[in-house]
Amino acid sequence: MTDTTLWNIDEVAAYLRVPVLTIRWLRQEGRFAPAIKVGRRLVWDARDIATWLESQREVEAA
Repeated sequence: MTDTTLWNIDEVAAYLRVPVLTIRWLRQEGRFAPAIKVGRRLVWDARDIATWLESQREVEAA
């Protein structure tokens, strides 16, 4: 078993410096890192957030 850091939606939003509503919207649109359902709560593996964040990097500056 590996040591996994799990973040709730408030922690994810704080880390990304966006409102919680932005996380909810991205998730609803299917454009966000996959969540893990624990009972009725959603949590995210910090490694999945880091991978998703890297995938959002622009290839070239606009």
